Amino acid sequence: MENLINSIKQSLENRNWYAALTLALTLPDIAGKIEYPTQRSSRNRYCEWFDNYILDYYTAKVGPEKTEIIFLSGRDCYALRCAYLHEGNSEITGQSARDVLDDFQFVAPIEKNSIVLHNNRIHDKLQLQVDIFCNDIINGINNWVATNSDDGRKLEQLNNFLTIYEIK
Repeated sequence: MENLINSIKQSLENRNWYAALTLALTLPDIAGKIEYPTQRSSRNRYCEWFDNYILDYYTAKVGPEKTEIIFLSGRDCYALRCAYLHEGNSEITGQSARDVLDDFQFVAPIEKNSIVLHNNRIHDKLQLQVDIFCNDIINGINNWVATNSDDGRKLEQLNNFLTIYEIK
């Protein structure tokens, strides 16, 4: 898992937003399969894992009544994953997994002004800053790994990851 996390970080450093986003959207799939090995549905695994480890980053209490708003649920993130990885777009209205969103807009960080454009919801479209989103996924993965540091079965699966060997 560490190799994949490092690949996301390196992609972010190199401003390779598409590679970082692609890999970040894949990590909950991998973690979900390890976390819920008997659950047959990848959608259910993905959504449940996301809601357990990432949802807090996308939930806020807003307004005078402190109404809890979920900006990005596991179902909407899974719909984004499907739309982006299988169709190359961000529009999720045709995805059966979607919850409340219709579309996403990813923005690159604005280096000069330190302006953050993240977690802005306009109607049913969510604007996410790609580096923050990817780092939120990394943080969720790191929390999940730490939570499972005593689980031998999960650690064995994490250690049996595909390896790319460099032949010199």
